[in-house]
Amino acid sequence: MSASVLVLEGVRASYGAIEALKGITLEVRAGEIVTVIGANGAGKTTMLMAVSGIVRARAGRILHEGEEITRLAPDRIMQRGICHSPEGRKIFPRMTVRENLEMGAFRVRDKKSAAESLQRVCALFPRLEERMGQQGGTLSGGEQQMLAIGRALMGRPRLLLLDEPSLGIAPILVQEIFREIRRINAEDGVTILLVEQNANMALHLASRGYVLETGQVVLEDASASLLANPQVKEAYLG
Repeated sequence: MSASVLVLEGVRASYGAIEALKGITLEVRAGEIVTVIGANGAGKTTMLMAVSGIVRARAGRILHEGEEITRLAPDRIMQRGICHSPEGRKIFPRMTVRENLEMGAFRVRDKKSAAESLQRVCALFPRLEERMGQQGGTLSGGEQQMLAIGRALMGRPRLLLLDEPSLGIAPILVQEIFREIRRINAEDGVTILLVEQNANMALHLASRGYVLETGQVVLEDASASLLANPQVKEAYLG
């Protein structure tokens, strides 16, 4: 069995008086794509933000490659090779595509490595190469999502956190983005934790999945088993 890249043990997190995570436990092993599905407000985004240090876990532990990162600052977490492509893309709209991508490489000190990362992102997303001088805000929604993922890849991640990559994007571009996510995992060996409302696509892409409801894990299984599960079918697969 592959080594654990990420482990959450009883993680709790709150926004003021509202407890968003109520003791989540999950594991992501090296080389996997693991997905977390659930309704709006289930705590999926909060979970990713807790891993990347944007939201502070108030209880439990978060381990990366066997070392606790629960209270590390976000920049220290990113330096470990954990890169986060957030919900809603959050690109810099007035900066060019190239400038947005370069922002993602701030932890990469070696210019040659940064240039190689840029070349790899362009190979994955040729549309970005065509629009290098264009402002990020002028791109389509799908292209902005490619830019957000590309920016995360510029950090040369060992673990990539993807939050709702299909949100608000035309179906034809969703297919393209999911195809490239598979390539990032298969060809570059990047371990991926994927949060996604399109449960059907996410479970077909991932090897394992977790179902989150009101801040708690209620199901965990191989993706094929979750796809066949009557509760999952009724609630998430339409």
